[in-house]
Amino acid sequence: MKEPIIYVVSDSVGETAELVTKAAISQFNGSNTVIKRFPYVEDFEHIDEVISLAKLNQGLIVYTLVKPDMRGYIKDQAEKEELYAFDIIGPLMDKYETIYNKEPLFEPGTVRKLDDDYFKKVEAIEFAVKYDDGRDPRGILRADIVLVGVSRTSKTPLSQYLAHKRLKVANVPLVPEVDPPEELFKVSPKKCFGLKISSEKLNTIRRERLKSLGLNDEASYANIKRIEEELKYFERITKRIGCNVIDVTNKAVEETANIITNIYQHSKD
Repeated sequence: MKEPIIYVVSDSVGETAELVTKAAISQFNGSNTVIKRFPYVEDFEHIDEVISLAKLNQGLIVYTLVKPDMRGYIKDQAEKEELYAFDIIGPLMDKYETIYNKEPLFEPGTVRKLDDDYFKKVEAIEFAVKYDDGRDPRGILRADIVLVGVSRTSKTPLSQYLAHKRLKVANVPLVPEVDPPEELFKVSPKKCFGLKISSEKLNTIRRERLKSLGLNDEASYANIKRIEEELKYFERITKRIGCNVIDVTNKAVEETANIITNIYQHSKD
């Protein structure tokens, strides 16, 4: 007996239809079914070609076509030629539309677009973790955005927030006793953002941080003179870079992130 042939037809890549088909035929132990995928089917002529092949080889047709006219055409042509064509996505779309009264996009490939979006977000989050707090200066040149600031200016939470917007962010802490990495002066100033904060606000934040760790809040880390020294150093470095400086004293992370993304997008135009 001839090997069974299944023609997988899709208006996108066809991965979904092929996976469902493989899952079904895997239940038939020892089956040597041939699967032939026809991706990016966008007109009736492509469908006619599949119908002709399926009729010639007594094959089955499995399809994921989101446009109603394409779905209707392949269904009618298959019935006309007495072929079996299985619609994977159509019935569920129709039922969902009826029950929830929502209009479909009828746009091929949206699942793949969602997947791409998800993986870009994951990649950006992993990037933010890897290049957090100046761990690896090589990330500065690879980043979409570079944040610089003294300790406790929300560099890390801001990096993570921006990563969820699919932006790769590296952040660099500025400490007077440590020279900033050379990469910081090689990256485009348009990508770099300094996070400015008032000395009084930073003093309060640092004292609370020390208390939460069970440490003496009079330590030099929270000393106002020390903080002012750090902020002067911050100003010198950001002037040398020539980057945008944002005052985060009374801003939530979301607000600062919106300012950064707006500036970043305009710089790309």
